Amino acid sequence: MYKFSEATSFLITADTQEEIDELWDGLTKDGGQKGPCGWLKDRFGLSWQVTPPVLGKYLSDGDKEKSGRVMKAMLGMSKIIIADLESAYQGK
Repeated sequence: MYKFSEATSFLITADTQEEIDELWDGLTKDGGQKGPCGWLKDRFGLSWQVTPPVLGKYLSDGDKEKSGRVMKAMLGMSKIIIADLESAYQGK
């Protein structure tokens, strides 16, 4: 009868790629949907964002070139990949 929308969502911080992978796989199995930039919907339609704390650190860096590269990398991701964020931050 009632449906979830993106107006209600949960944020999960995961320190390691292994934690991100485990949460992502668990929440998207059995009918969940993968979304952009670390967002997903579980099988019930509830929205979640699974991100590492380092993402906020990189995005808030005072060096606009570094933070811009990280933003661009994140926008191209579905599940967040920490190594790719680090590479973008370092300009690799």
